[in-house]
Amino acid sequence: MRVSSTDMQNNFGKYLKFAESSEEIIVTRNGKDVAKLTALSGGDDILIREAAANYELSCGSVTYEEFLELAKTSEQRFELIDGIVYNLASPTYKHQHAVQELIGTFYNWFKGRPCKPLTSPFDITLKKEETNICVVQPDVVVICDKDQIDANGKYTGTPTLVVEVLSPATRSKDLIRKLELYRACGVMEYWIVDPMKEQAAVYVLADGEIADNTYYSNGKDLYVESERFQGLRVSMRDLFAEF
Repeated sequence: MRVSSTDMQNNFGKYLKFAESSEEIIVTRNGKDVAKLTALSGGDDILIREAAANYELSCGSVTYEEFLELAKTSEQRFELIDGIVYNLASPTYKHQHAVQELIGTFYNWFKGRPCKPLTSPFDITLKKEETNICVVQPDVVVICDKDQIDANGKYTGTPTLVVEVLSPATRSKDLIRKLELYRACGVMEYWIVDPMKEQAAVYVLADGEIADNTYYSNGKDLYVESERFQGLRVSMRDLFAEF
């Protein structure tokens, strides 16, 4: 991201947040690059990255408007949850294999039906509160309110079903922060797929609460099954196959 020295001087706090999100800030003067703002690397850094143990920003929460500016001007992918920016790391083979199996099964099952499965990258904007707007890119979503796609192709509704595939870097966020986000914002069903443990969990969400949850394990269960969409199921063996 390139910003003028005047803009940097007037909005240093904002750009410091962006730098902490691992965005490189190039400062320009009279059209020339004169400085660079980057987060320090080492044991004491607090970058907001998927692998970071500490997700707290030192200079306050990022607003939804600031996040949009960051996402628009950066080549990287980010999520915003409760004012905290997360840099989306590159996924592993097992992660992508599981996503491919999920979207393949979902595509075939939903074909000809009113709901539509989509895969990341695809922004989902959820409003927890008037001043707390979150933006996430789930691995797979099923949307049944296609009328909520605006003239620019942006989706402004709430998915009926969301799937997140865990990786070592995203485990805590997907298990805790995203479960809370989806519960609070009206998602009806949340799948958490764990390729490392070869397990899956299906949460049924209703009225802001966890109404039910079911756990599946490869070798014990043949399929992971949807509660909301009766008949939708994914082979556990295929989901966690090595090749």
